[in-house]
Amino acid sequence: MQKQKITDIAVRELDGFLADNGYELYNMEFVKEGKDWFLRIYIDWVDDGQDKYISTDDCEKVSRYLSGRLDELDPIEQNYYLEVSSPGLDRVLLTEKHYLRYSGKPVDISLYKALDGKKTYSGTLKGIVGDQIVIIDEKGAEIGFSKEQVAKTRLKVVF
Repeated sequence: MQKQKITDIAVRELDGFLADNGYELYNMEFVKEGKDWFLRIYIDWVDDGQDKYISTDDCEKVSRYLSGRLDELDPIEQNYYLEVSSPGLDRVLLTEKHYLRYSGKPVDISLYKALDGKKTYSGTLKGIVGDQIVIIDEKGAEIGFSKEQVAKTRLKVVF
């Protein structure tokens, strides 16, 4: 079965369960690493304005449910590992929804090619403005990057 179809099946099977338990799907991937296949599910709490974090118990709950459903359906021909986890404190922002949710938070942006001699920038995420990802740097200046320039935007963990 094709990778996309496996993730589609997993999304369909998880949809109601996640919603019923106050979770949301942050990201999913079905990838081959070396000789092994991994179905990775990243879950988060539905954004209700509170800072809540996914625990190992939350991951176990989702893993047990999805594992049981996938065992019943048996849609994956090869052996694979199912991993359920949080996207982490330093999560990568992947969708416009993520950029909107974390607007106002500190981020690190990595570029594919250096801009003004730098490949990494830090600042406070303003959000997506037009076709650009915009941050406000430590001097208060707005800096915009086209989406094509940005390799990765990651929440910055500040202690």
